[in-house]
Order: sequence, then structure tokens, then C-alpha cells
Amino acid sequence: MVRFVIARDPHAQCRFAALQSEAARAACAKVGYELPAFNTPSTIVVIEGDRALERSDAALAIARRMSFPWPMFGVFRVLPRGLRDALYRFVARNRYRWFGRAEACMVPRAELQERFLD
Repeated sequence: MVRFVIARDPHAQCRFAALQSEAARAACAKVGYELPAFNTPSTIVVIEGDRALERSDAALAIARRMSFPWPMFGVFRVLPRGLRDALYRFVARNRYRWFGRAEACMVPRAELQERFLD
């Protein structure tokens, strides 16, 4: 997901941290969001202003910052959150089958280091 977003975030607006990291815990605590005890790879959280967004809300917030055509996915905001989150979970369950799986985690190049929270 990180590679996908970096390649499509032309203004480098998105920053990244593993949910298990201290940086993620601190960012979430700052907006009063408590991370679940058991984070799964299918979970994404976006800190936007003074709130934390999860699942489909987080995915749509990311899409809004990406290059065309991804911001067009914002039309899904008209759907009820429960339906959007069900679709989000369906995609999360099938993402490796559809998009493949990396053999190793991304090690950011020097020019991308500032996009990752420590």
C-alpha cells in the first residue's frame, strides 16, 4: 500500500508509520484515538486534522490526495459507512490475490525518508 500511495501522491502529502510503532501511537494519542490491541495488516488509520479515520474513511482520505483518477473514488462517500467498510474488508481480504505480495518490506530511499515518521 505504501509503494502504491507514494507513486500516486504527487505533492508528497502522505506520511507513513507502522501501526505498531511509537510514532503511530503518539500521532493517534495526539488526536485522542486509541489503537486497537491487535492491529492487522488490513487496518489503515489516517490522521486528518484533529481526528483519526479508519477503514473506508481512511482509504477515501488517501485517495483524495492521490493523482487522477483516484480522487474520483470520493463518490463512494455517499454510501453508508457500513457498506463502504464491508467493501473495504472484501478488498483487504483479497488484495494479495489480486495485486500480489512483496517478498520484503520497502526500505525507503534517502529521498523518501522524510515521508516516514520515526
